[in-house]
Order: sequence, then structure tokens, then C-alpha cells
Amino acid sequence: MSQQILLSVGSFGLALIGMLLLSALLLVVAWSGSFARARALSLLEEWLSPEQRACYERFRYFDVIGSDTGTRYRVHHGTQTNIEELSHSGQRVCKWCFVPEGNLVAADVMLAQKIALETNERGALSVAHRSFVSR
Repeated sequence: MSQQILLSVGSFGLALIGMLLLSALLLVVAWSGSFARARALSLLEEWLSPEQRACYERFRYFDVIGSDTGTRYRVHHGTQTNIEELSHSGQRVCKWCFVPEGNLVAADVMLAQKIALETNERGALSVAHRSFVSR
């Protein structure tokens, strides 16, 4: 009988230790995710011009000019279908979706999109998905 009690307490103790370790791991993952988002946002802001940064802080988007055509694009906060192509009058022409490989936070995706459009617009759009907007 005493061995059964010890086994029960031992199993309970192991389960408790396992739950505590899992809780600690989840806290570390959550903290590292928050740290990754903060670091990515800081890096994005370093790469934005003062005008782009002010626009992003106010509206959560910024505009970039394509390197090959001079087209203006609006990069919204997000990771998918977050780029609008704008006409000369500022009207939305279409939306674009292209993302770098990997599980990246939004600010890292947006920085990659900014750099791609500003340095290799045609290359970026050649792999992008285009969707049209209704007027």
C-alpha cells in the first residue's frame, strides 16, 4: 500500500514538474516573440525616412517609390496582401502580395518589401500575387 502511495505521489510530482516546465517554456516563447516584434519594429523605423516614419506612426503605413517604374506603393502594416499600388492621383490601382521566406513578424516583412520595391521592383513584382480592387 505504501508503495502505491509513493508511486501516486511520484507520478503527481512528475506531472507537476512537467506542467511547471511547460509554463516556463511558454513564458519564454511569449517573451521572445514580444522581443522579436519590438526589435523588428525598431529596425524598420531605422530604415524609414523621416516622412515615412511619421506616416507609419500616424497611419500604420508608409509609401515607397518603385526603383524601375517610379510607381508609388503604399505598404500597410501586415504580412499578406498589404501593398497597394497607387495611381498618379493617389487612387488604388491594385494590391500586391509578396513575402520573404520564413516565419517573420510584420515589421520584418514590411522592411523586406520596402527594400525589394526600392531596389528591384520588377523582380519583386514578378513573384508577387496581384489582386484588383473594386472601385
